[in-house]
Amino acid sequence: MGANQNSYTIVSNERLTPRFWHLCVDAESIADSVQPGQFIHIKVREGMEPFFRRPFSVYRALNHIEVLYEVVGKGTEILSQKKKGDALDVLGPLGTPFTIPDENIENVVMVGGGIGVAPFMMLSDLLKAKEYKMLLLYGGRSKDHVYDMKELAKNGCDIHIATNDGSHGVKGFVSELFSEIPPDSNKTRIYTCGPKPMMAAVQDFARTHNLKGEASCEEVLACGLGACLGCVTKTEQGYKTVCYDGPVFDLKDIVF
Repeated sequence: MGANQNSYTIVSNERLTPRFWHLCVDAESIADSVQPGQFIHIKVREGMEPFFRRPFSVYRALNHIEVLYEVVGKGTEILSQKKKGDALDVLGPLGTPFTIPDENIENVVMVGGGIGVAPFMMLSDLLKAKEYKMLLLYGGRSKDHVYDMKELAKNGCDIHIATNDGSHGVKGFVSELFSEIPPDSNKTRIYTCGPKPMMAAVQDFARTHNLKGEASCEEVLACGLGACLGCVTKTEQGYKTVCYDGPVFDLKDIVF
């Protein structure tokens, strides 16, 4: 099913931490078709300012569409002021989703940095019934970037956290947690989303241990449909658009 554009009602819009917000929208038509790793494009306000929509990874899609976001600029600041019952213009689902692991895979490793943890909730929802051992390695700047991950834990994720300042979990970058990753190339698959330096570190680890995986890239997305070419990123096959060819790419192909 392709993308659709419609006006949907906000079910809730709550602050989880000093940095992170959780948005829930009554968009059943999108929830029925979206796959883990895809995103939606939200027009945060009517009028010309801000002009472009804002892209958000789908955090969860049960009966509603859920989004985990960080207030980092004017668009997300406006979104954080929306209330229950307000209408939002939403386009989606968009982009290329994650590939589901082969049956021989036993260990699914998710490495997220900052708001890059967002697409892993939906991925774990899908994988929880398949008896994979799920490992989530999460890195944030401080405890202000660490939210309650009990739903991920409920899905069976073994969660390890690192913060740059040591205010929560291990002190340092998320790479401090890479020793938790089972390095068996036949049984382990890696998924990563977050800052490019972090994903580059994941890529280096995967190459060293011959592990396959995928990276969900974050860029400023204007059109969301691959038309404006404003979000091109370098790959081993040349430049590709993050919004249309991605946001999910083979980990070995993306050039950070």
